[in-house]
Amino acid sequence: MKLEERIEAFAELGKKISNGLEGKDIGISDDLNYIIDKQQNNNEWFTPENVRMSLRAIADMLIMDNLTKWTNAYPALTEVRKPFNIGVIMAGNIPLVGFHDFLSVLITGNNLLAKTSSKDGELILFINKLLCGINPEFTGKVKFTDSTLTGFDAIIATGSDNSSRYFEYYFGKYPNIIRKNRNSLAIIDGNESDTELQGLGKDIFSYFGLGCRNISKILVPAGYDFSVMIRNWEIYAGVINHTKYANNYDFSKAVYLVNKEKFIDTGYLILMENSCLSSPVAVVFYEYYDSPEKVSEITENLEKKIQCIAGKKNIPFGNAQSPYLWDYADGIDTIEFLLKKFSPGIS
Repeated sequence: MKLEERIEAFAELGKKISNGLEGKDIGISDDLNYIIDKQQNNNEWFTPENVRMSLRAIADMLIMDNLTKWTNAYPALTEVRKPFNIGVIMAGNIPLVGFHDFLSVLITGNNLLAKTSSKDGELILFINKLLCGINPEFTGKVKFTDSTLTGFDAIIATGSDNSSRYFEYYFGKYPNIIRKNRNSLAIIDGNESDTELQGLGKDIFSYFGLGCRNISKILVPAGYDFSVMIRNWEIYAGVINHTKYANNYDFSKAVYLVNKEKFIDTGYLILMENSCLSSPVAVVFYEYYDSPEKVSEITENLEKKIQCIAGKKNIPFGNAQSPYLWDYADGIDTIEFLLKKFSPGIS
């Protein structure tokens, strides 16, 4: 299968997902609605709204112009080469979080050996079924398993800091990308519009804050008045009606009260001054700064833990969960990694 054929297949996949979400293709819409509604039974965090949000982001990503621009940056993709077997261990924190690895392996012409998360197994299987229906040549290039991965030439594994230790132990001798915990940061200058602050709210509350691209900490100028920010976030107050989110909110609030710690309580989110980057669900940390140099100092100290930064000079507010194809997790170029000449059959 040539690169052009792979690109065309994924562009068509994007169209099918988009048409299915918009009800323009009844057959796909019925199947899509069924699997979307079913996810919350398997994973309470995967509400229909969040699953649709993830599918919409993927559909918007898989546009011909985007795919062409992305792949044009890698001339080696046009070369005819023996495909390698790439093992991928997918996370399950937000719906279809493993899709970009799925896409990267297949767009490079390699074979995918995927171990899905028990929390997010059905959606990627559905996406793969759609893709194979578009171009049946993909059928023999994808294999999903619930057991131990074997027969791979290289591995991509995504998980927590704890799971990464196991990944490094088991897969450290193979060519690999092993991703750990990351979180995202927003920088406020104090002159944000209501629209920008509402966009920041989207970056915080989408997927209940469970994604690595969700904002878990904000930097604010000294003396910043949070009331305007909080007023613009009231449109997201409904998150507190989700049982698991509410449980996290109640737990953190109780802990802070017992410890007599100061915090701002919105009734659906806790804002707390803290120098750490990673905050619990239903909590966002903040830290004051008094100069651009202080901002640089904070971001540099947290650099290895930051997935992305939102702000006027960075990713626009509201777009943190809508990365481009070339916005790689952990800043590691997956395509460049997959174009390396691995020694086949090493596992």
